[in-house]
Amino acid sequence: MIYPPLLHLACEADYRKHYENTYCLGIILTFDGIAVHFRRNQFEHCFFESTKRDEVKDQFSTKRAERMDWIKVALQDPDSERYQGWNKTKKCHDKSRRVAIVLGVYVVVIAITRVGFADFVTAYVADSTGKRGQMPTIDKIRQGPKWK
Repeated sequence: MIYPPLLHLACEADYRKHYENTYCLGIILTFDGIAVHFRRNQFEHCFFESTKRDEVKDQFSTKRAERMDWIKVALQDPDSERYQGWNKTKKCHDKSRRVAIVLGVYVVVIAITRVGFADFVTAYVADSTGKRGQMPTIDKIRQGPKWK
């Protein structure tokens, strides 16, 4: 699939407005018919990063926001790699989370809420290593079970 160019807007408020207008006013259908719902309050989770790598997302991420228009295309891309998500509380893979990888390292996560429906969770470029020099995030995802 063809992915749109990076999105260059003036400020965080403009990215927020674009997210709400593009995603929150309706649903996006995945290539396999799952209706994905986007919530306004997911903006912070998706488009902010932790400056201290302590899981507190305290800084707006232009790197994430510039790829905002890739989310829809990734969900509709039948050639995406798809894996089960990780439940860090239970420390196991979660069949209700679908992680799609496109363009080598771009990740979009949805949570299946019932058959044919899901909520958007987050999207990001998985190009970093884990804490304390662990395996790169993208490699960890790819070691998990495929999503069916």
